[in-house]
Amino acid sequence: MLLRRGVSHKWVSFRLLFIYKAQNLFMNLLKSLAAVSSITMLSRVLGFVRDTIIARTFGAGMATDAFFIAFKLPNLLRRIFAEGAFSQAFVPILAEYKSQQGEEATRTFIAYVSGLLTLVLALVTALGIIAAPWVIWATAPGFVDSPEKFALTSDLLRVTFPYILLISLSSLAGAILNTWNRFSVPAFVPTLLNVSMIIFAVFLTPYFDPPVMALGWAVLAGGLAQLLYQLPHLKKIGMLVLPRLNLRDTGVWRVMKQMLPAILGVSVSQISLIINTIFASFLVAGSVSWMYYADRLMELPSGVLGVALGTILLPTLAKTYASQDRHEYSRILDWGLRLCFILVLPCSLALGILAEPLTVSLFQYGEFSAFDASMTQRALVAYAVGLLGIIVIKVLAPGFYAQQNIRTPVKIAIFTLVVTQLLNLAFIGPLKHAGLALAISAGACINAGLLFYQLRKQQMFQPQPGWGRFTLKLLLAVAVMSAVLLGLMHFMPAWDQGHMLQRFLRLGVLVVAGVVAYFGMLALLGFRLRHFNRKALN
Repeated sequence: MLLRRGVSHKWVSFRLLFIYKAQNLFMNLLKSLAAVSSITMLSRVLGFVRDTIIARTFGAGMATDAFFIAFKLPNLLRRIFAEGAFSQAFVPILAEYKSQQGEEATRTFIAYVSGLLTLVLALVTALGIIAAPWVIWATAPGFVDSPEKFALTSDLLRVTFPYILLISLSSLAGAILNTWNRFSVPAFVPTLLNVSMIIFAVFLTPYFDPPVMALGWAVLAGGLAQLLYQLPHLKKIGMLVLPRLNLRDTGVWRVMKQMLPAILGVSVSQISLIINTIFASFLVAGSVSWMYYADRLMELPSGVLGVALGTILLPTLAKTYASQDRHEYSRILDWGLRLCFILVLPCSLALGILAEPLTVSLFQYGEFSAFDASMTQRALVAYAVGLLGIIVIKVLAPGFYAQQNIRTPVKIAIFTLVVTQLLNLAFIGPLKHAGLALAISAGACINAGLLFYQLRKQQMFQPQPGWGRFTLKLLLAVAVMSAVLLGLMHFMPAWDQGHMLQRFLRLGVLVVAGVVAYFGMLALLGFRLRHFNRKALN
């Protein structure tokens, strides 16, 4: 009897300790998410200021099309080599070194990986600068018919291409800091690029010929600032090391082995964007710019929430998987999905409902006409359709990367690429540039659905109880928010009336009303912040 009582007390103590640690973990995750999201929001707000200035200064035409194409290409390569494939392969192995190999071995591993990354990207950068005209010919063939546009895009690409080297090294520094739970520093870094572009656009444009070249040099200066800002923080955690080459190191080859399929997987989504750019280059002048501005609006929630969730979940899942705690691993994924739904679903509907207020208030000034705003609205509505899918991918994909299983998301991404291009062909005729945006949205939803199916099939994810009630309450709150927004818009004057401050104030009233209606309804239905550190949401 005493033995049983002793065992029972031990079991209860163990259970209470487990619950305490679980609650502490989820509360820490929520705090980290709030910190990263807040800083990312600052970056996105500055990004809107930047884009408003660019739209007002340059409008939407040949010069902006040339810049956005030139900036997109190194940015795509950065996503493939640095933030995409590299971080997916590097972070789980770095977490393993940190927990099992000790500080000195981890420093050596970082030195060897950074040495190889620097060498490869320096070669890629040099080739990109030399072959700029051929790169433009391959990725924006519609520009060939306009020699002036083609030459300007090539010149801009030569200036912006070194950005890939700088931002990739910056992403390496950010991955290390995230593994040490220093999430705020890498989250702040993108603001430096926005500040650089604002300064160049406002103050230095008159000193460049043509003026749009100022934006190209601003990208280069921003990339350098992003790298230099993180170096002191690496020194604080003892991980600031000089790059070294050692191609025989086993850790480096493990990263390389994981990177090869990861590059293919990340490349698939980026190839889809490149193909969309090729399609858009054949449409009327301004199409690339309209899609860019719509994408920037969509990136506010996708960047603030998607990037923050992905940044926090990958190292957390990697540590949990390494400790072989499959139950906790599944609970973290469930937590991420519920938080994703509760925050992203209202954002998706709000982007569609507020498409006109957003585009007119933010961009319709100076050279950016009412027609440009109307065309941007169409693309924004199409992008909003796939916002939930885009961010769900940011939650589910780390579930595979944490297992060092990159092949499954690669296969899904290849299938999605094929489907997206078929949708491009189907939509571009009747919908033009908006059809290209809609194809990306549909592809993202298909990708997210297949990732979810595979996690369930492999028994790596078991949804926690209460999803039915959770979904019903969420849909009711979203319906109330939509009714409030549509009702207020009905009584407001035309959005092109008034100066910028007046438009911003009216837009602010809508946003605040929507937020209050949505979260107020959730509160009435019983949702509380503390629920996100419990085992399940009911």
